[in-house]
Amino acid sequence: MQILWTLYRAFFMIGALTFGGGYAMLPMLEREIVAKHKWATQEEILDYFAIGQCTPGIIAVNTATFVGYKQKGIIGGIVATLGVVSPSIVIIMVIAAVLTNFMDVVWVQHAFAGIRVAVCALIVASVIKLAKSNVKAWWHIALAVAAFVLVGLCGFSPVYIVVGCALASVVLGRRCEKHE
Repeated sequence: MQILWTLYRAFFMIGALTFGGGYAMLPMLEREIVAKHKWATQEEILDYFAIGQCTPGIIAVNTATFVGYKQKGIIGGIVATLGVVSPSIVIIMVIAAVLTNFMDVVWVQHAFAGIRVAVCALIVASVIKLAKSNVKAWWHIALAVAAFVLVGLCGFSPVYIVVGCALASVVLGRRCEKHE
């Protein structure tokens, strides 16, 4: 029972203290899951992020589910997922009930502008950290640039890009292994 409470509390804090969704949560998820609680290794958390990106839903929710499941099976997955979404449910209800009356107030608009800037910085920091730990060969850089162009500039579905990059990695990885 203690581990379930710890899972809920840890993911509740992640959900309550990070703004901007899944990507902005990545540094805090990594700190809590890998460094503090040691529920996963660095490699496992990167795998969870990758799988979470490829599956329907929010990356933080998917990651919470994976980690909870690893710790305590189905009930652990449910508890961790409830932990990460509970703050959002409460915050959304409070915002819907209260903040809509104040959206015309200039300082509220400025506060949200500042929050958006902070979220952008958190996302950039996550991207840099993920790139440093995952981009190890010239063809990784090529795939990353191609994926960015195809998704960001051409509007391709991320699902196709992820599948395409996985297939390209199998082919290029095997080809590079043969030449080494």
